[in-house]
Amino acid sequence: MEFRRDVIAVARRGDQSIAQVARSFGISESCLARWLRVADWEDGLAGGPTPAAGGDLEAENRELRKHTKKLEQENEILRRAAAYFAREVLPE
Repeated sequence: MEFRRDVIAVARRGDQSIAQVARSFGISESCLARWLRVADWEDGLAGGPTPAAGGDLEAENRELRKHTKKLEQENEILRRAAAYFAREVLPE
């Protein structure tokens, strides 16, 4: 949730376009647009969130799966690096 709040804060500043913000955080534009609609609704800045078209949800799911896979790969790299350095530090 903190990641989402950070992305929304950057997008609301208006220094960058929605596309630039989405690209810099590694999410899709449609995902960011949806987050902004929901945040506007939650903050009382707009009416209720509009239901997304089926294609938008599918695209968002694809993006989220891709992002999840990338994060899992990064976590695996970090886990292996930590194990490698732990072996060097531990006395034999």
